[in-house]
Amino acid sequence: MESPAKLIELLDRHAYLADEGLATAAFLALRMGRPLFLEGEAGVGKTELAKTLAALLEAPLIRLQCYEGLDAAQALYDWDFARQLLHLKAAEAAGVTDVGRLEGEIYDRRFLIARPLLKAIETQPSVLLVDEIDRADDEFEAFLLEVLSDFTISIPELGTIRAETPPVVVVTSNRTREVHDALKRRCLYHWLEHPAFDREVAILLRRLPGCTETLATQVARTAGRLRQAGLVKPPGVAETLDWTEALLTLGARELDPGLAAATLGAALKYREDVATVMGNGLLAGPQGHG
Repeated sequence: MESPAKLIELLDRHAYLADEGLATAAFLALRMGRPLFLEGEAGVGKTELAKTLAALLEAPLIRLQCYEGLDAAQALYDWDFARQLLHLKAAEAAGVTDVGRLEGEIYDRRFLIARPLLKAIETQPSVLLVDEIDRADDEFEAFLLEVLSDFTISIPELGTIRAETPPVVVVTSNRTREVHDALKRRCLYHWLEHPAFDREVAILLRRLPGCTETLATQVARTAGRLRQAGLVKPPGVAETLDWTEALLTLGARELDPGLAAATLGAALKYREDVATVMGNGLLAGPQGHG
């Protein structure tokens, strides 16, 4: 692809509607071979961009889901101890007594379980999604920075494995904590906002072919109000899509307050938020056509 505008066109073919800022950041990341660091509220399309890039590039998506306590072994590789033990028992049954030979065999590549980082380094091409890095510990963040610097992994029993072609890397954060500057400096950075009203309507119509323009307009307008209501977890685009799909499943062609209330669990995931919305009549506002 020769420009951000062309990338917007290609993403659109895969039903991902990117604005110029996001498309430019993604284009530069692809051209410069740099990781793309996407930060923003949950549900604004960070993970979906990585999935769409994988589809666009016809490359497998390899996802590393981060969480508290994640360590290098869980992200890199592990040895299949059960298979190694079976091999040793089989060798013992066959009368093999050469210790050196057995040690060499049990640390053969076939007994190595590739976790996401190693899998991405060994797979060309590939898209590596490091999802929700803000949920991981500082120690893992420092380790990830080292891997992303040269896409090389050293395995004591096997040697060094280096990526012939580095994967396309997308790192996401919901900003539940600040990610260290060292990792951000290694990446190209982009903050994803909730989409503007017109773009959200377009997303709903594109992703849900059975959706009427009236319903898309009304859901997008209501979602915009909910995002201004000080909720614990305001709905992102992902939740807006889920909500609209739930309404379509019930045969809705427009949004009325009763149906909106009945399906609110598709958009809001906290009891306090549902109580706030219902208590303040946020579903009963004007539902114009934009």
